[in-house]
Amino acid sequence: VQLVESGGGSVQSGESLRLSCAISGFTYGTYCMGWFRQAPGKERERVATINWMSTTTYAGSVKGRFTISQDSSRNTLDLQMNNLKPEDTAMYFCAAQYTTIAAGRLCGEVIMTHWGQGTQVTVSS
Repeated sequence: VQLVESGGGSVQSGESLRLSCAISGFTYGTYCMGWFRQAPGKERERVATINWMSTTTYAGSVKGRFTISQDSSRNTLDLQMNNLKPEDTAMYFCAAQYTTIAAGRLCGEVIMTHWGQGTQVTVSS
């Protein structure tokens, strides 16, 4: 499985960015996918997840501003980020994991084992 992120960059507060993750070698079945981020000196944070039923979850800090989506026909996982804030500055990673039906219903506790290399998002005030 290979995941490659793109779309990061430097923007001003209030602007938008769309991250994309190209996925290869992944056999779609029951799974969770997600976007995570890690800022310098901080722990990695789960930003948003989506499962095979397109059920989504979001961190409270991004709810209402970020939207996760998937396109299995194009093998992509996207994250639309609107109204960006300086505290959104971080390295963003996409991740994927096969799951059982029970574990993957909300993806909240699923430990991802397939990761991309990350794309940097910098938001200035």
